[in-house]
Amino acid sequence: MKDGNNKRRPRRREGLRLLLYIFVVAVMVYVCVYMPTPYIIYQPGSANEVKPMLSIAKGDTEERGTFMMTTVAASYANIAMLVMSVFNPNDEVAKKQARLGDMSEDEYAAEQVYMMSDSQSSAMEAAYREAKVPFSIVPEYLFVFSTPDDSVNNKYFKPGDRIEEVNGKPVPDNTALADILKPMNVGDEVTVKLLRSGKTLEQKLKLIPIKDQKTGSTRAGLGVTIATMQTVKTKDPGHQVQFKDTRIGGPSAGLMFSMEIVNQLTPGDLTKGYRVAGTGTIDKNGTVGAIGGVQHKIVAADRENADIFFVPKDNYNEAKAKADQIKTKMKLVQVSTLEQAMDYMNQLQAKS
Repeated sequence: MKDGNNKRRPRRREGLRLLLYIFVVAVMVYVCVYMPTPYIIYQPGSANEVKPMLSIAKGDTEERGTFMMTTVAASYANIAMLVMSVFNPNDEVAKKQARLGDMSEDEYAAEQVYMMSDSQSSAMEAAYREAKVPFSIVPEYLFVFSTPDDSVNNKYFKPGDRIEEVNGKPVPDNTALADILKPMNVGDEVTVKLLRSGKTLEQKLKLIPIKDQKTGSTRAGLGVTIATMQTVKTKDPGHQVQFKDTRIGGPSAGLMFSMEIVNQLTPGDLTKGYRVAGTGTIDKNGTVGAIGGVQHKIVAADRENADIFFVPKDNYNEAKAKADQIKTKMKLVQVSTLEQAMDYMNQLQAKS
């Protein structure tokens, strides 16, 4: 009997050691991979051709070269990623809070979607003006930016929702919504039709008191932060720009969108056979604005063998420093307006 017990003890010890080993490995994996940190890592993203992102029925799509938008890759960091970032000179570690501010991750993502849509609308306006194509501005729908924690109705909405109807009536803009809610009182029930991730939902909810920041008066409202999404419509449907879902957020592709649109709406090939990358916001008048992460976009464009990189004037010094560091052969061109970028390309000799 004693011999039998002695044989079982080593087996138990081996079993305990195995369990301890598995536990330690599981803890290490969790800490390194799954445990969240308060940091975010920015890296060079991609340089994507703009042409496949939009279509114009009567557009001239012949291009020997290409226009490319550039992106920054952002990842919420785990321990393993933070360790690896030490060995990558192109990684930039920053506090997550500096990016999100008071927003949740969902609210930040929704804001980026809105900014991309607004950027596309502004790019269309600027391009239509440059190409002398008549157009008008048409509101489309209401976009949910955020759902405040102190709103009792936040359970009915998510950032990124499209509000399409209230009590069966379309709400393309804030004015239409205000007209519907104006005769109603706090506590009245309304039916809201939403589009969320491609699915239609109907929510029945009660109106809550909303305080007007300017007048101090109270009115009945939904209790979420919204903005009007608009589209730019041309008189000739053949000149209408249709954007495809790029799954890329933010406003910094505006300049490159405008250049591709103008290229398709005007005679000749504006690319002149060059691989043209760039970045910069754009407003309806064609003014190019500064962006963040230009040093990462320089690297992304260089990796895609861009010949030319358009950079907003206020970002030029930072872009030039990175371009010198990586010894790129790209030609950096600083611009403040769409017209300046157009002039540069028009005066350029075609690539042989």
